[in-house]
Amino acid sequence: MTDISPAALRGAVDLSALRNRPSPTASESSSQGAPAGVADVVVDATDETFGEILEISRTVPVVVDLWAEWCGPCKQLSPIIEKVTRELGGRVLLAKVDVDANPQLAQSFRAQSIPMVVAVIAGQPVPMFTGAVPEQQVREVFAQLLQVAAQNGVSGTLDVGGAAEDEATPEEPALPPLHAEAFAAIEIGDYAAAITAYEKALAENPRDEDAIAGLGQVRLLDRVQRLDLQEARAAAAAAPHDVQAQFDVADLDLAGGHVEDAFARLLDLFSQLPADERTPVRERLIELFGLIGAADPRVVSARNRLSSLLF
Repeated sequence: MTDISPAALRGAVDLSALRNRPSPTASESSSQGAPAGVADVVVDATDETFGEILEISRTVPVVVDLWAEWCGPCKQLSPIIEKVTRELGGRVLLAKVDVDANPQLAQSFRAQSIPMVVAVIAGQPVPMFTGAVPEQQVREVFAQLLQVAAQNGVSGTLDVGGAAEDEATPEEPALPPLHAEAFAAIEIGDYAAAITAYEKALAENPRDEDAIAGLGQVRLLDRVQRLDLQEARAAAAAAPHDVQAQFDVADLDLAGGHVEDAFARLLDLFSQLPADERTPVRERLIELFGLIGAADPRVVSARNRLSSLLF
């Protein structure tokens, strides 16, 4: 489990430049701490509004989810973090940060790879985890976070509601049965069952883009949960033409947000293998392309290089 210690990032992350930024409601904050009421326990944070988030961290711990639209593992992890946050009923605030739209926050937290999740307790950042992790680990780290926050005198509860409760919340459309089955399996960490459900969905509709993306993401999670980063990198360095060893490191890179590194590793491997041994590498690249998204410029670039190697 991640060891959450407020001392771990002291001096490594400097949020002072964000502390006094004006925001539309900053003047409403009490001089004694954070406001008691918020519209929701999940908010979108920006470079301009993070100063208010820091004040709220004096009442409850704030979990900062650094993500991007192109990041496949982020789309798998973020809903889990949001679910766990909502279940805590105001004891934690989740601040979602789009790193592409908020470069100063990304720089302040030194987000070299995403998804990256950091907590803030009384204005002090503390690490949680980097990369996609299963729900059970998320719950364990959140429980540890609450303990550390209480030890530092941050144990309040936000009053979530007010005007926001009066507004009609549109209902999300129901998931197709096989998609719902896959999500339920993911929530309990049964990735094999989720893979089976998505495969059934694709058998019914091979053009189901949500099933294609979901299958790629859950396969990735299933593979990386059994890997040790240092061992995998050592094995790949020792055997540069070992397909499985290179697959393992590419998976870990992708799960950690190092998309270009993962693609480059597999493309280099593809170029070095005999023609009759290339098919598994090409198939894995195509799977990862689907996970990130066809329109992503890194996918476009990697796909172009793959095409040039094929012909």
